Amino acid sequence: MQRINWMVELKQLALLFTAALVLGWITGYLLLALLLAALLYIASTFRQLLRVQRWLMAEDGSDAPESSGLWGDMLDGIYRLQRQNREERQRLQGAVDYLRDSLAALSDAAVMIDQTGDIEWCNLAARRLLGLRYPEDVGQQLVNLIRSPEFIHYYEANSYQTPLDCASPHQPEKQLQFQLTFFGQGSRLLFARDITHTYRLQEMRKDFVGNVSHELRTPLTVVNGYLETFVDSELAEQPRYKRAFQQMLEQVRRMESLIKDLIVLTRLETVPDEGEHGVVAVCPLLRQIREEVLAVFNQQREIVLDCDASLGLRGEGEALRSAFTNLIMNAAKYTGEQGKIQVRWFRDGEQARLQVEDNGLGIEAHHIPRLTERFYRVDQSRSTQTGGTGLGLAIVKHVLLRHHGELQITSSLDEGSTFACSFPLSQCQITST
Repeated sequence: MQRINWMVELKQLALLFTAALVLGWITGYLLLALLLAALLYIASTFRQLLRVQRWLMAEDGSDAPESSGLWGDMLDGIYRLQRQNREERQRLQGAVDYLRDSLAALSDAAVMIDQTGDIEWCNLAARRLLGLRYPEDVGQQLVNLIRSPEFIHYYEANSYQTPLDCASPHQPEKQLQFQLTFFGQGSRLLFARDITHTYRLQEMRKDFVGNVSHELRTPLTVVNGYLETFVDSELAEQPRYKRAFQQMLEQVRRMESLIKDLIVLTRLETVPDEGEHGVVAVCPLLRQIREEVLAVFNQQREIVLDCDASLGLRGEGEALRSAFTNLIMNAAKYTGEQGKIQVRWFRDGEQARLQVEDNGLGIEAHHIPRLTERFYRVDQSRSTQTGGTGLGLAIVKHVLLRHHGELQITSSLDEGSTFACSFPLSQCQITST
């Protein structure tokens, strides 16, 4: 069709200039006739252009102007493209409307944010939980309306793998969980869920555990003191009492260890991070922990220490000592006599890593995701024998969270385990040695 129209256009042009040549030859004004023919062709083309411009500017969905030849084919093509574009826009608008209707029905706040951070749309729950208004706030920067420092830091980090829990900027008595996700060409979708009830239950649990732990500490200390007195007395030399006193003393000490770990864990969960910390010299700390663990196990473990002395770690010294001690002590507990434990503190790319590797019993793969849960035990009998409280790795997890670290665990049954703590280099201080 297009080739035929080109031929038609060329034929019309040839006829126009042939007529001009004949007329010019007859009248003796050949050049003038050719010039008039060219002007006539230009005027006709300009007229077609004006018709096309008026049609395109109208944008009312009207049919293309009637025309023939090449112009008719071109206008038909433009009309088809316009119609396809309108249908595609209607389809996309229908999808957007469906999405908005779905989000509007949610009890959670939902906010659509464009590439520049401006609000495009929000549902009714966003007005209730976040204090946003629609459509008044459309085109406003989200961070100008939600001014919580925690939220702004989370929003500008552009890393949304984990949600953010913080107080509502509109109703401070409510606790919200924020989750951001990217979609389209850099746009973002914000969800905010009311977790006030869950948050209060967690706070009640933490308070209960902390209060009970402190209340039990004093009576257990008294009981432990009397039992130690009985064990050293002549009464304990009698066979009928000796075993009973020893077992009671062991269980009281186990309870004291459990309460101590609960108090540490409660403090980590409830006491806010002070922010500014000194630099902990990791190598001397690890050497002290190594000597303490070897003393507990009567030098019946081999602990090899490989430490980068130039790498310090900013943080709470006692919290880091507790975490590192738990990792190395666990490795010693679940490694047999003459077992080998490799402890390394080194730089790995853009991270600093503490790696504790043992050749002990190992852990089955399905247990690994739950190891940092409170009181989770891989083997109840094994934990009873080793005297564990089930809180060691939970303490490690919370200490690492305070220091922007992560815990990675790899293990193979009967081959050993590797526990690695990774810290960003921004959390470290590197000195020349």
